Amino acid sequence: MSETSAPLPERWQQLAAYGGSPSSPHPIPVAQVLLDDEDIAAVVEVLRSGHLRAGRVCEAFEEAFAAQVGARYAISVSSGTAALHVAYAAVLAPGDEVLVPAFTFIATASMVSAVGARPVFCDVRPDTFTLDVEDARRRITPRTRAIAAVHLFGNPADVAAIQALAQEYGLTIIWDAAQAHGARYQGQDVGALDDLVCYSFYPTKNMTTGEGGMITTNDPELYTRCRRLRDHGQVDRYEHVCLGYNYRLTDVMAALGLRQLTRLPTWIARRRAHAQYLIRALQTLPGLHIQQEQPGGEHSYNLLTVALSPEHFTQDRDTFVALLRAENIGVGVHYPRPLHHQPLYRETYGSWQLPVAESLSRRVFSLPVHPGLSQEDLAAIVRGVRKVVEALHV
Repeated sequence: MSETSAPLPERWQQLAAYGGSPSSPHPIPVAQVLLDDEDIAAVVEVLRSGHLRAGRVCEAFEEAFAAQVGARYAISVSSGTAALHVAYAAVLAPGDEVLVPAFTFIATASMVSAVGARPVFCDVRPDTFTLDVEDARRRITPRTRAIAAVHLFGNPADVAAIQALAQEYGLTIIWDAAQAHGARYQGQDVGALDDLVCYSFYPTKNMTTGEGGMITTNDPELYTRCRRLRDHGQVDRYEHVCLGYNYRLTDVMAALGLRQLTRLPTWIARRRAHAQYLIRALQTLPGLHIQQEQPGGEHSYNLLTVALSPEHFTQDRDTFVALLRAENIGVGVHYPRPLHHQPLYRETYGSWQLPVAESLSRRVFSLPVHPGLSQEDLAAIVRGVRKVVEALHV
């Protein structure tokens, strides 16, 4: 600070960004990949076998995943985006419309577009951040064929209301569970829901295969369609009955997935415990609105997401996040732009207003809750957030 600069407010002087000691002595990542020697050994065993493509290990992973979530079938694919693409291709035709929440990752909508259908963006709820079912109802037209329901950050969507809407209008439900491994609704794992459930195994997710994804279903016809679509439309070797893709997983990735799956329940329990610790510590701080768990749901906490109330602070979300990162606290911003404001869709469909999604995109940030956190890490996260809240509070 130069001699002519105004002195910093006293409450800012404790911030690490302005010379204070950081809340954590080391960086705390917002996500962390946990691998042990048995994970590595399982992958090495497949590499040494020479059988690397989709084979028996992928089949074993599919069977184990389906059994763990309580679904009848599981289809492994090369990514969470591929899972959505295959699921949409299995049920949609060009010109169909799909109800899509505007506050989520782009793939939920872009894969609708990839099959020639049209995403119809809907607002989300200000408490759970998931699909506002009544807003979705208002956007149904004769061309509406499906609902893309996202269990955002691991928080189950309003399953009962979505199912009722789908039944009323004869719509298929594609559940986007990319962040929701281990989430439950009314005691049932979300992977057991009808019609199609799509998972991602990207490294930031609750379990990983590096990349990779999974589709679960209880419908034998949808299972058959999805299997064909992920493998060039084949029903037999070199017999192709429909347009398909090369979206197969590999046995190398599946070997890691099988190992990760065995530890998933323990990891989810830790995520929930870490989230509850942070919620108890932070919920009394002014100006913070923590994503509320869906009634009847069990959040799997891929992330703990918080929305700032701007009237309580002298600075915006981006300044808040920058100051918190300086405290060595890993922070994510998911998502800084709602889907209907993405250039892809603004240019294609024009602009319309979805006020909750737009507001959340300006106010949210996500804190670490991954199972690799220590109690010291959790305490440091709380210290960091408190320091920044106290510095920026009106």
